[in-house]
Amino acid sequence: MPHILLLGAGRSATVLIAYLFRQAGILGWRVTVADLSVAHLPKPEQEYLQIISLNIQDEAQLKAQMQEVDLIISLLPALYHPIIARWCLKLRKNLITASYVTPEIQELHAAAKEAGLLFLMEIGLDPGIDHLSAMNLLDNIRQKGGNILSYKSYTGGLIAPESDTNPWHYKFTWNPRNVVLAGQGTAKYLEDGRYKFIPYHQLFNRTEPISILDLGEFDGYANRDSLLYQQPYGLQDVQTIIRGTLRRRGYCQGWHLLVQLGLTNDSYQLPESAQITYRQFLKSYLPPVTNTQTDWVNRVAAYLNIPPASEALALLQYLEFPEEPINLEYATPAQVLEKLLLQKWALQPQDKDMVVMQHLVTYELNEERKELKASLVVLGEDQHQTAMAKTVGLPVGIAAKLILTGQLPHTGVVIPTHPNIYIPLLRELETYGISFVEEERTL
Repeated sequence: MPHILLLGAGRSATVLIAYLFRQAGILGWRVTVADLSVAHLPKPEQEYLQIISLNIQDEAQLKAQMQEVDLIISLLPALYHPIIARWCLKLRKNLITASYVTPEIQELHAAAKEAGLLFLMEIGLDPGIDHLSAMNLLDNIRQKGGNILSYKSYTGGLIAPESDTNPWHYKFTWNPRNVVLAGQGTAKYLEDGRYKFIPYHQLFNRTEPISILDLGEFDGYANRDSLLYQQPYGLQDVQTIIRGTLRRRGYCQGWHLLVQLGLTNDSYQLPESAQITYRQFLKSYLPPVTNTQTDWVNRVAAYLNIPPASEALALLQYLEFPEEPINLEYATPAQVLEKLLLQKWALQPQDKDMVVMQHLVTYELNEERKELKASLVVLGEDQHQTAMAKTVGLPVGIAAKLILTGQLPHTGVVIPTHPNIYIPLLRELETYGISFVEEERTL
């Protein structure tokens, strides 16, 4: 009886756990779900399903669990994946994760290949469904004889329109820390045949307007290093390649102010963060003033050289920076901001989230230039069956089924850009309502 060990049972794992438990009953699997805290998970009645508390820092306990199974799925924070991958190599276990391939993981490729192991990564939403759908789109164009000129892809984990109740048009639908630290580093991409670079302090000031079906306008900003995907996507000769993140209009302008103030910095600790208030925290980043009556809004406006009545500054006013203690010992600025935003952007019990994705491809065929849009919109059902949990968890679960049924012949460190991975995955995802709407026009 094939045995799966799922490491990590957080917010994005709910749909995956349900999928694995359901498939276990159909296909005769055993499934063990392990995390440090599992009290929030209902205990399964079937004996072939198990939920256990596991501290992955305890090597003996981790090894004991891993050596008993056939496949490891890790939804742990990305920093733990190299540890898990090295254990998989030692114990000869296949591995699935939804996270990016890091240089540390890539170094294990040859050894995993030699051992006949598959480390399938980037198989969630973004990265994940973006790869599946992009390769399906691009390969279909190539099969028709098209020459691809430009490829752009944007994804956002957002709030559904019916639950959009704050001026940022945003609530936390996935890991808040990742949201606060998003975009740090330098974005790299190719546009009209020229390399482009955007440093972090300007990233949210350089956005592209994106229109998606009947949902209206969004802003897209470049995400990490788009150039990494030229070779896997077969786009070495393309003129433009950009992969990015979507936010509702206005969000990026407000976030740009937080970046300029330094409030998203995670590189140092604040010595008095437990005692000071959020208002004092904000003011500690502003130049001194002689007139003590000047309120913080005007001080921020003067410091950043923006109109006090600007829409972006109104978003900071919504955060209030209240006169209440932060109560975090030696917190970084980013941790303080995260705690404040958790109060303002919390997902309420009745709220529904939304995942949006769009690929925009320009290509030439029969001496005509064409533009193809492929758009995905997935709505969550509640706080547990979220769109984010669906779009992260289902690709992972389907990939597990393909591996355990012997349908994936690959070995080494692999991402899902191969037809025998993306075709069956997209086919089954469609049965869960995860499918793209295509719009094409001649330019």
